[in-house]
Amino acid sequence: MPDRTILTSYFLDEPRPAIANMAAPDWRIIAPDLLPGERLARMGRLYDALAGEVAAALTAGERPVSIAGDCCASIGVLAGLQRAGQEATLLWLDAHGDFNTWETTPSGFLGGMPLAMAVGLGEQTLLEATGLRPWPVARVVLSDGRDLDPGERVNVIESGIGYVPDVEALLQPGALPDGPLVVHFDADVIDPSEAPAMNYPAPGGPPAETVRDVLRALAATDRVMAVSVSLWEPALDRDGHTQAVVQGAINALLGR
Repeated sequence: MPDRTILTSYFLDEPRPAIANMAAPDWRIIAPDLLPGERLARMGRLYDALAGEVAAALTAGERPVSIAGDCCASIGVLAGLQRAGQEATLLWLDAHGDFNTWETTPSGFLGGMPLAMAVGLGEQTLLEATGLRPWPVARVVLSDGRDLDPGERVNVIESGIGYVPDVEALLQPGALPDGPLVVHFDADVIDPSEAPAMNYPAPGGPPAETVRDVLRALAATDRVMAVSVSLWEPALDRDGHTQAVVQGAINALLGR
């Protein structure tokens, strides 16, 4: 299955030229007109366009590979899968849980909420904007998630999603359900001592080599039908080191 790379060069609803400059000539670019207004309304328009591109890729027999500046873009990816009539287990690799709601978030940061949103908890504006039906918790696995807020941790435990703190455990037989996978990879899952150019670095975490091994093993299953990537912060990556580390992980996931 050929890949269709789809770039959403935004952090939430804010354009990020440094991300836009990464685009290759054959990448599809998500750039709808975003009129001034509420942040969630602008994000909803952005992810609705992304969902359409994801669905078109799947319908054409291509694998969508979404590249974006934050994890909320995953809502558009999941909505696109549903539009194309596809079901899969969502594997969420992230230093954070992204499982806060308005009731549990200490910061009010929307980027700390998308996985909770996706399963129908908390803020649902983006699901309504994209037509995403809540993803079944039985088909969600969060791995790493080493930096969880107290209320967020309770949400994860009570939600019923799978939680695998050690990413290497994903390599064990039976760690993942059978069937197709959609992999969401937030680059900050890598130990920040090796990939420091992150907006929200979390100390510790698996080394880059371990992350590559896990992603390479996922690729070898031939079950990854869609990929969602949340990037490093290009503006902080003055020597290009983080880009090289993260690109190596992405290549492993894509079987390159």
